[in-house]
Amino acid sequence: MKYFKLPDLGEGLPEAEILEWHVQEGDKVQTDQIVVSVETAKAIIEVPSPQSGVIAHLFGQAGDTIHTGEPLLEFSGEDEEDTGTVVGKIPVASQQTQSGDDFIIGSPTSGTVSESVKATPAVRALAKRLNIDLAQVRGSGRNGSVTPADIEKASKMDQLHGKAEPLRGVRKQMALAMSRSHAEVVPVTINEDANIHAWPKGTDITLRLIHAIAYACAKEPAFNAWFDGQSLSRRIHQKIDLGVAVDTEQGLFVPVLRDIGSRDLTDIRSGLDNLRNDVKARTIPPQELQGATITLSNFGTIAGRYANPIVVPPQVAIIGAGVIREKILAIDNEMKIQKILPLSLTFDHRALTGGEAARFLQALLTDLSLSEV
Repeated sequence: MKYFKLPDLGEGLPEAEILEWHVQEGDKVQTDQIVVSVETAKAIIEVPSPQSGVIAHLFGQAGDTIHTGEPLLEFSGEDEEDTGTVVGKIPVASQQTQSGDDFIIGSPTSGTVSESVKATPAVRALAKRLNIDLAQVRGSGRNGSVTPADIEKASKMDQLHGKAEPLRGVRKQMALAMSRSHAEVVPVTINEDANIHAWPKGTDITLRLIHAIAYACAKEPAFNAWFDGQSLSRRIHQKIDLGVAVDTEQGLFVPVLRDIGSRDLTDIRSGLDNLRNDVKARTIPPQELQGATITLSNFGTIAGRYANPIVVPPQVAIIGAGVIREKILAIDNEMKIQKILPLSLTFDHRALTGGEAARFLQALLTDLSLSEV
């Protein structure tokens, strides 16, 4: 018997969720035949078989999360071939957890999280009788073990409010990223209005924002950086790889527009359109969702003036743009109606000073005030 493990799906993507199996146990498959569709943090990927053979066992069902290096399927002894992603022996998981985690996912002895949750047989029996998923219960006992009271509390919540729906796929990864940001970043947000009254009719708002970010990063390079909170070190980048937040029904995607400081606006618009189309079609390669050095959230295309955008480490800043509106301003001692664009700049105060943030914001305002670029 040989096992096919979940291969490395790209840097920063340590796990995937099974969406659909395209084979069943007993099926004979050929090399490169698609066997399963999985969803990573941001993309859907079809995983091919590394060899020809007969499927003896599938590890996990649709909805289960599998980590890189954990088994996906088992081949029978027929037509075996050696490949780099097939291993001959899988260690049996025990109740001991890996890397301090309280769960093991995708192991050959447990297809779900609940089987490795710390709980006695009696508690497991109670959970089964009350139809409670142990994976959704936070243990209050010793060393995080689940107690009968925890199960009864969960059952009462289900009766009163209905079953909780576990976050999956994109929304799950977004929640994890936001939790990481809350734990690691020291955020400060400053707001200002850009006077864009001089813009010609039909100006591409997103392109102007991208141009302004490139200009501001050139003035304040410390904003185009990654920060390591553990080593207290930063890495200032020469190229500006801009993450552009894209809202979809499945959740938030942030594809990366590469090297915006060295591309003309026509090329940037073409690249941005391609990224958006790939996101909506769920065909965007995982590498195009990684490596952003700074992020833009143009939430004003929907609603909202100001916000408190979330910095996702290792980045140190994110720019939010609100809804364009008209406002009465005093200009040359006269009251005039002007079009303004609300801006929100959140930065990690561990890596950047207030003065640097103010100068970066001022650079944004200067570029956005121009009639054309």
